[in-house]
Amino acid sequence: MIVKRPLIYLLIFLLNYTYAQNMKEGFNYLETGNYQDAEIYFKNILSDYPTNKTARLCYGRAIGLNGKANDAEILFKALLEDFPNDFEVKLNYGESLLWNKKFTPAKAYFKQLITEDPKSFAALLSYANTLSNLKEYPEALTYVNKALNVSPGNINALTSKKYMYLGYAYQKQQAQQYQEAEALLQENHRLFKNDKDTLINLANLYLIANQLEDAENTYNTLAQKAENMLTALNGLALVAHLNNKEKKALQLSEQAFLSLGANTDANMIKPTTERYIQALIWNKKFKTASQLISNLIKSSPNENWILALRATLNIYKSDFKKSVTDYNQILLNDSSSFDGNLGKANALKALGFYKNAYTSAENTLKFYHKQKDATNFINDLNTNFTPFGETKASYSFDNGDNKAFNVQTGIEFPTSTKFKWLVNYAHRNTSNKITNNEATSNTLFAGFAYQILNNITLHANGGITAATANGNNFTQFVTDVSLHLKPFKLQVLDVGYKREIQSFNAELINREIVMNNLYANYNLSTNFNLGWFTQYFYTWQNDNNNRNLLFTSLYYNILSKPALKAGLNYQYITFKNQVPTIYFSPEKFNAGEIFVNLIKNEIITKPNEWFYELTAATGLQFINNDKSQSTYRIQGKLGYKFSNRCLSNIYGTRSNIASATAAGFTYTEIGVRFKWLLFNSPVFRK
Repeated sequence: MIVKRPLIYLLIFLLNYTYAQNMKEGFNYLETGNYQDAEIYFKNILSDYPTNKTARLCYGRAIGLNGKANDAEILFKALLEDFPNDFEVKLNYGESLLWNKKFTPAKAYFKQLITEDPKSFAALLSYANTLSNLKEYPEALTYVNKALNVSPGNINALTSKKYMYLGYAYQKQQAQQYQEAEALLQENHRLFKNDKDTLINLANLYLIANQLEDAENTYNTLAQKAENMLTALNGLALVAHLNNKEKKALQLSEQAFLSLGANTDANMIKPTTERYIQALIWNKKFKTASQLISNLIKSSPNENWILALRATLNIYKSDFKKSVTDYNQILLNDSSSFDGNLGKANALKALGFYKNAYTSAENTLKFYHKQKDATNFINDLNTNFTPFGETKASYSFDNGDNKAFNVQTGIEFPTSTKFKWLVNYAHRNTSNKITNNEATSNTLFAGFAYQILNNITLHANGGITAATANGNNFTQFVTDVSLHLKPFKLQVLDVGYKREIQSFNAELINREIVMNNLYANYNLSTNFNLGWFTQYFYTWQNDNNNRNLLFTSLYYNILSKPALKAGLNYQYITFKNQVPTIYFSPEKFNAGEIFVNLIKNEIITKPNEWFYELTAATGLQFINNDKSQSTYRIQGKLGYKFSNRCLSNIYGTRSNIASATAAGFTYTEIGVRFKWLLFNSPVFRK
């Protein structure tokens, strides 16, 4: 017995060795990633040799890598019971934990294996990958470097290291720590020179941080390799768009789109087509974009990226209801879709469904934690509903020797997305040294704004004007009640009633003239840059005079950022009674002018930036049957946004248009304005 046992061991060893030599085919399947054939191969082996450790290990790896991670874990656990001290079995069991995404127990397990063998390359790399999956990147990089010390230049370890840097940089980017993220990506680029993934991530970081010149340089570096040209052109087109160079964006994206062919990498067809259609939309070439989208819809009617393009097209065309329909379909397909959630939020905001817009944006953040665009959207929406105060002070004079000093302070206090309180106080002091008249008026307004429907808002204000003029005191009730309507897309209509005191100068205040106005404002926009604004006032006064006033403006939007438009204005005024010695009241007044308006809106201005507006106009006016007179009008504003909560600006106006003042004089006004948000966020949101 003692003599035979070594012979039996030798025979078993030889059989296993021989069979291991015959398993080369299966090993080759594993090495080349052909896991389906490897699974079948080793399953057949185990049907004849069910206890063969090597075959069991290889079969476990085959099924684990073929998507059956849970079965693999069970198999390796059984192997571990049979071979509790076999380090290779332990390593494979630990890897099965990774396949099953059991990263926390895997972390403890591989830590134990490293304690057993500190120089095990497999244990060190698996532990590093486990830490990376747990987003513990600094420690993961420490251990992948230890693995590389054991096996210098190992391709698997280097690949893991690259993706650890990418993951760590993305983590910093999500936390809006852009400098730290850039440093990590630059280090990755130093280690893996001109690596495509690193350059793409670096360019994306620059886009998010609004470092557009750096983003452009990075895409140009990417373009140095011919195989990256499409990716680079798509990125450069986006940079051009963000720089408001829409024509250049279209040129670049068209170049990429037209280069698509039979030999194009299949992964680049979708992003290149998508960027080209986006560029068409940015340039308002809606017909071409619509045709391309329709062709894509026919072949792939339920693809999210195509639905998102159609939704974007409809947003640019102000067909917001159609956009919401597409975004809802996207979310049915994938509830975590970024385009679906945030796109829907934008469309709902435009439609006036503010509460639902908040919900959609917050859903975006549930899936994309701290995502910058979604965070900014909520912050912008919060600004719209945060209580604020505003104060204006101005000084005006005209060539009739009327002078006035005016101070106005108001507060808007929203208590929900539908309701806000309005309070306003105005003090005006006016004098004329020629007539020796002086008057003071104080007006206190209070009211509310209530959104009845998503496209109908009621504004109601009422108050008292108390005035003193040449020793006479009086009070009058004043009010302004209006409906703000959006009856159809690209159209806005305001209709209202306003009761006010004629307070332009001291003499008019002294006469206690009450003006009752019925008015309407109508604005029509188009998708081809043309716009039309019309205003009509019918006024009856307590001095038995009536007035009709019509103003209409046809304009063309030349640029969007900064906004530049030019157009024609026409104004017509008629009074029932002519009392020129008291106030400007012609039987008929006609004025026409051409104008140019340049504006950088304070709403889109970022903190620590300037905003401005300049309007210049010239034309002719006709008073009754008199000869025509040339007119001019200059208006300007220059302001600075100190923070998200505070801004200020100066403004000025000079005009010789007779209707600019109640007295018909050349008029000049200069002033200063200060606006501040009272809180950090709306009072009705936690």
